[in-house]
Amino acid sequence: MRLQFCPSMRQRLRDMKTRDEALALLHEYTKTDSLRKHALAVEQAMKACARRFAPGEDAVRWGMCGLLHDFDYEAYPNADQHPYVGSKILEEHGFDEEFRIAIMGHAPYTNVPRTTTMAKALFACDELCGFLVACSLVQPSKKMTDVKPASVKKKLKDKAFARSVSRDDIYNGAAELGVELEEHIAFIRKALLEIADQIGV
Repeated sequence: MRLQFCPSMRQRLRDMKTRDEALALLHEYTKTDSLRKHALAVEQAMKACARRFAPGEDAVRWGMCGLLHDFDYEAYPNADQHPYVGSKILEEHGFDEEFRIAIMGHAPYTNVPRTTTMAKALFACDELCGFLVACSLVQPSKKMTDVKPASVKKKLKDKAFARSVSRDDIYNGAAELGVELEEHIAFIRKALLEIADQIGV
């Protein structure tokens, strides 16, 4: 039996972007190893969030949102450029509006409201992924396995540690998702452990 697709469904299938396309775009604009690893970390966290908070949605697509959230940052780092330039590039490459709005919303200074679960998850994952990696790298083993959620929560209060990471974004991100902070830390840590070798922790 052949599946019958209506014209709109055929169009949607044609328009769907692949992970390979997203990765190629990341590599085109991002050359720094640390930024590429951060992209992989947020991709992994977003896939985990899709399965937990939006089980009916495409986890790969959510992952691509994480993979590409900062892809323009290295080339266009200023606040009047990132993520505005990236959003235009994504539009030119056929990425859908909801996807692009989620990426715009991860930067609070854009004032783009985070109205979808995808947007809220991206905001809740971005800075926390960076902070978890920083916590890993100060362990004697430099491994995520030795990072405890309670100690991460405690380190957040140390403003001298990983000072570039926005504490407000981490706190507000968990609140927007409706999860307790330490629970969210444990959840994202568990997700990152699955790709620890890829992200160097």
